[in-house]
Amino acid sequence: MRIIVQKFGGSSLSSPEKRLQAVNKVIAAKKEGYSCVVVVSAMGRKGDPYATDTLIDLLKEIHPEIKVRELDMLLNCGEIISAVVISQLFNKLGHETIVLNGAQAGIITDNVFTEARILQVKPERIIKSLEENKIVIVPGFQGITETGELTTLGRGGSDTTAAALGVALEAEYIDIFTDVDGIKTADPRIVEEAKTLDVVTYTEICNLAHQGAKVIHPRAVEIAMQKNIPLRIRSTFEETPGTLVTNLGHANKVEIPNDRIITGITQVPNITQLKINLNAKENGKKLNLKIFRALALANISVDFINIYPEEAIFTVKDEDTEKAVKILQNMGLEVFTTPDCAKISVVGANMAGVPGVMATIVEALTEENIEIMQTADSHTTIWCLVRKNDMEKAVKVLHKRFKLG
Repeated sequence: MRIIVQKFGGSSLSSPEKRLQAVNKVIAAKKEGYSCVVVVSAMGRKGDPYATDTLIDLLKEIHPEIKVRELDMLLNCGEIISAVVISQLFNKLGHETIVLNGAQAGIITDNVFTEARILQVKPERIIKSLEENKIVIVPGFQGITETGELTTLGRGGSDTTAAALGVALEAEYIDIFTDVDGIKTADPRIVEEAKTLDVVTYTEICNLAHQGAKVIHPRAVEIAMQKNIPLRIRSTFEETPGTLVTNLGHANKVEIPNDRIITGITQVPNITQLKINLNAKENGKKLNLKIFRALALANISVDFINIYPEEAIFTVKDEDTEKAVKILQNMGLEVFTTPDCAKISVVGANMAGVPGVMATIVEALTEENIEIMQTADSHTTIWCLVRKNDMEKAVKVLHKRFKLG
């Protein structure tokens, strides 16, 4: 049995016309001989009747404090409505379907409401339904604990559902359908000449997703990578192949050109740089531990960390700045803040060991008088912290310098 998992996001299901286009994608796959598992998000975006954010606002209008267990019960509804509507459309077109909610599909999670993680998938009922030649429709974003509590998987949860089912079913492909035609070399709203990438590695797409590209959730990529299940990022509304996400040499011997050093440029705005003068009277290692432990206990994520004997420098999200500063000042520390910064990420699987990549970045930004406030790097990514006012210029300059268009 050749299985394909196809996930459709809310923007692909927001109108009758779009839903028909989505359904036709599934029918086309079925005609190619695939057994189809369809994962759907809630229909539309904030303001649409059944969208996730609309359901949350419904409760907030009554009272701003929401019990997370009951919230997850409500949030399960948006995807279920979407799944049943899509099922009805298939039925109208003469295709037999079955809707299985997260629990019925065998998606077992931990008990962290609104941010649950999948522990295991028991796909027996899905397989039985596929053997009966049914199209299986699964509401994304949801699961059930071992004690029977309904849960949701957090933002990007439908991508995670699709990836987990793809791995459990050993699918031939996991298709992520959205309103764009694939992964771009940069944000097309910033770089008009950004092009669609034909093939990227799991590592590259994880880095692009973590650093600002929002086409797919990085957790979904990490799950698919466990069994090398190829992902395809495709448009619901166009007949294009999209972007294939795979390992080098995997998926029908697809190979990523070795001469492509840089794959894409991404950006994350609205972050603040914090500089802390370390107290020389206290052991520096112990003080650093106290700083980051205190911020972690306050659920504040830190990034761009540079530690020196007399100074610690790192970044937080703008909305966490005030809280972080208060915590640090209560520890008797002197804190200097630079708000309205942005992180620029230069991503490429082949940059490791290639001399001159950092030199090119520094040269390109310096020529445009863009201040580099901090840098960091890994085998596949180089990050630069710049002023938010310079963010779009930096993305354009680097995209052009590395000839990605």
